[in-house]
Amino acid sequence: MEDLQRLYPIGIQTFSNIREGNYLYIDKTEYVYRMTHSSAKYMFLSRPRRFGKSLLTSTLHSYFSGRKELFRGLAMDKLEKEWAEYPVLHFDLSMAKHVDKDRLERLLDFMLSEYERTFGIEVEGGDANLRLTNLIKRVYEQTGKKVVVLIDEYDAPLLDVMHERENLGVLRNIMRNFYSPLKACDPYLRYVFLTGITKFSQLSIFSELNNIKNISMDEPYAAICGITQDEMLIQMKDDIDQLARKMDIAFDEVVVKLKENYDGYHFTYPSPDVYNPFSLLNAFADGKFNSYWFGSGTPTYLIKMLDKFNVEPSEIGCKQAKAFAFDAPTETMTTITPLLYQSGYITIKDYDKELDIYTLDIPNKEVRLGLMESLLPHYVANNAEEANTMVAYLSRDIRNGDMDAAMRRLQAFLSTIPQCDNTKYEGHYQQMFYIIFSLLNFYVDVEVRTPRGRVDMVLRTKTTLYVMELKLDKSVGEAMEQIDLKNYPERFALCGLPVVKIAVNFDSERCTIGEWKIEG
Repeated sequence: MEDLQRLYPIGIQTFSNIREGNYLYIDKTEYVYRMTHSSAKYMFLSRPRRFGKSLLTSTLHSYFSGRKELFRGLAMDKLEKEWAEYPVLHFDLSMAKHVDKDRLERLLDFMLSEYERTFGIEVEGGDANLRLTNLIKRVYEQTGKKVVVLIDEYDAPLLDVMHERENLGVLRNIMRNFYSPLKACDPYLRYVFLTGITKFSQLSIFSELNNIKNISMDEPYAAICGITQDEMLIQMKDDIDQLARKMDIAFDEVVVKLKENYDGYHFTYPSPDVYNPFSLLNAFADGKFNSYWFGSGTPTYLIKMLDKFNVEPSEIGCKQAKAFAFDAPTETMTTITPLLYQSGYITIKDYDKELDIYTLDIPNKEVRLGLMESLLPHYVANNAEEANTMVAYLSRDIRNGDMDAAMRRLQAFLSTIPQCDNTKYEGHYQQMFYIIFSLLNFYVDVEVRTPRGRVDMVLRTKTTLYVMELKLDKSVGEAMEQIDLKNYPERFALCGLPVVKIAVNFDSERCTIGEWKIEG
C-alpha cells in the first residue's frame, strides 16, 4: 500500500490558501454557519495559542466575502442557501507581540492606512478610534452594506506585559480606545468577532461593549477549534494508517499514543475530547511523537507569573474550581489558575454538577513534559542540558532493572549542582525530584506526588513496578517503613508486575542523595 501524499497546513492560517492548495482541512464550517446565524451579533472566543483561532477568523472572512467556491463539499455548502457579500475589516494583532506604546500606535496606523487606501479614504493621521469610526461609516456608505469587523488575537499586545502593571495600563488604554467605536458604530455593523488567548475584563478593554457574547465555554462550540477524536478517526484514518506503518506498530497503538500525547482538552463540560491541532498535524507530517506545541514557544510571561504567584511545579495540575475562578479576567486574577487555563496548560477534566465545581488538570503528556522541561533550569542551576541527558540515561538504567546504577547516577548528578542555599528546605528538593522524575515520563510511566517532607513515586516499566519514597535528612529505614505502611504490593497486585521498593534519603548538607535501600 503506497503512502498517501497528504499536504498538512502547518503554519497556514488562511482558509483560501488551504482550500485552493488542497491541504487537509478538518471541516468546521458548520460552526461558522451557527455563529453567523445566531441572535448574537458580537462574539468572543478564547482558546490557547496554536489552536486554530486565526484559521477560524479567516474562514469567517471568506464566508462574509461571499466566496462560495471555497466551501464546495463542506458542511456550509449544504447549510447556506443565501450567499451574501459584505465588506470585511480584518485586523490581525498577532503582529503586535513584544511592542511598546510607539510601535503599537504605528502598527494600528499601518493597519488602518491599508483599508483607507483600499476604499479611497483620505485621512491625515489622527486617533485610531476616530479613524476606525470614520472607516466603518465610509465603507458602509460606499458599499451600501453593513460592515463585518474581525479582530484576531485582540490581546496579543497585552500578554507580554501582563506582569508589568505600568506598561499593561498604557497598552490597554490604546487598545481600549481602538475598540471603542464598535459600540457606537452598531447601526453600520453586520457582525463582529474577536479572538484571544485570555479573557480581559469587559470593563478594561471593551468598556462600552457590554453586548459581546463569550462563546468560549458554550457547549455548542466545544469543538469549534482543535480536532476531536471522531474527526481524527474519520477524516484522518489514512494518516493514522500511514503513521502505523512508518512506526511499525498497530493502528490502535498509534491512536493510544496520539491520545496520550496530544488529546485531553475540554473547554466546557460535557465536551468531546479535543486534540491540539498543531501537535497532531506535526506528528503526522514528521511521522513521530515529538513535543511540538511547547517547542513552538514557551511564553516567558508564564514562567514570570509562576514566580509571581509562588506556584511550585507540583501545584500546576489537579485543581478544583468554580467557573468564575478560571474563566475569569487575567489582569485582575488573584491566583494563576485563569492564566494556566486560558493558555492551555490546564484544562477541564471533570465536572460535579451538584456542587458546580470543575476539576482542572494538565491536558496530556506533551504539555506536562514541556512544562517540566521549561521549569527544570530553575532547579538545577541552568545545568538543564546535562539534566535532560542524565534523565535519559537514568531511564535506561531503570528499564534495564538496574535501580542501583540509577541511584548512583542521580547522586553523582545532584552533587554537581551548585548553590546549596535553597536545598535546606524540603520544598526545593521535592520540586527538583518532582521535575526530574516527571521527565522520566518520556521513557517510563511515572506518577509523582509530593506530600509534605517527602516525595512518593510509582514508576512502571514493562517488567517491574517500582515504588519509591524519598525523605529529607531522615533514615532510609523510615522511608521503607512509610512504603510498608501503604501496602503498595497489595494495592498494585492487579497490575500483575513484581513490586520493587526503593527507600531514599536526601542529605541537605551534601546537597545530594545520602543513602538508599532497595527491596524486591
